[in-house]
Amino acid sequence: MTDDFFFGYGSLVNRQTHVYADTSPATIRGWRREWRKSFAYGQTFLSVVPDASAQIDGLVARVPGGDWGALDIREAGYERLPLAPEQIIAPRAVEAQIYAVAREGSALPGPDAPVTLSYLDVVIEGFWTEFGPAGVARFFETTTGWAAVLDDRKAPRYPRARPVPPELRDIADSYLNALQVIRIRD
Repeated sequence: MTDDFFFGYGSLVNRQTHVYADTSPATIRGWRREWRKSFAYGQTFLSVVPDASAQIDGLVARVPGGDWGALDIREAGYERLPLAPEQIIAPRAVEAQIYAVAREGSALPGPDAPVTLSYLDVVIEGFWTEFGPAGVARFFETTTGWAAVLDDRKAPRYPRARPVPPELRDIADSYLNALQVIRIRD
């Protein structure tokens, strides 16, 4: 086993947002997803927090040559943490690292730092592709910190925004409505 893998649980699940080709769907135990407002960036990011009773889906991906530089730049605002091998349920045994927003430098978000729909759409597209409708449902079930979303679909603010099929946007909207998440128009 090597330490040259990461576990992606948000936009990194969407293979069209990165160049890491050696990937496998996986699940990790002991973590749950949570939206966190970063004080340093003034934005809300998808993060993970320890939770012994939880498990989340995502991708494990090899970092070629152990060159973490480009990924560390992409994940600026996050800290890279090791996962214990027994936490990872994957087709092959790997040691991996995970990126998390530092809790002491963040808080649960509110309407002042909403989740952008262009970001969420990319995440949902990845979960739909890798895990199907059940995976999208699990994403919403295992993610906390929903407060508000900014509808930026006409002028995406997320740097890796992609044209997501309307039916996937509708699915995301349906879950957000069920969660009664505040929607802010851009």
